[in-house]
Amino acid sequence: MEGEIINRVANSPIVSIDLEAYYHEGERVVYDIADNLFQGMILREKDFRAFVKTHDWNQYSGKNVVLVCTADAIVPTWAYMLLTTKLEGKANLVVMGSLETLEFALFKEALSQIDLSELENRPVVVKGCGDLPVPESAYVEVARLLKPIVKSLMYGEPCSTVPLYKKPREPKN
Repeated sequence: MEGEIINRVANSPIVSIDLEAYYHEGERVVYDIADNLFQGMILREKDFRAFVKTHDWNQYSGKNVVLVCTADAIVPTWAYMLLTTKLEGKANLVVMGSLETLEFALFKEALSQIDLSELENRPVVVKGCGDLPVPESAYVEVARLLKPIVKSLMYGEPCSTVPLYKKPREPKN
């Protein structure tokens, strides 16, 4: 068997994690509370509550919603809370902030489902480069989750990795 090519990557104990597998396919929707402002500046409670009561919230079923206000206005906290109470149970996820905030929240929720015990004391590579928009914050979150439990943490592809962390060896007695 001299000269036989051996695939060392396939035979390696390295566990590969592809963050694209945790990408939520659901539609992203921006709800801009600026559309509810009187003259683009003021949130009138009575009008807002009437809108909330009559608005068709079912249109957000299964969607991922980010609440924003693009107007230069002071919006009371309770207004965002009220919108959330209407969206909760219909939308998949509701956050306030930006589309980047929403993406991070979706990944954080998905990554929290990983059974970390399967990765304990194992070499792990987090796959880089892909076709889906995985935010850098998701890579930071997976590194935070994995560092305390893995033997080593790398980024890239199993055949070409960038080392990030290696657990120190325990001293021999």
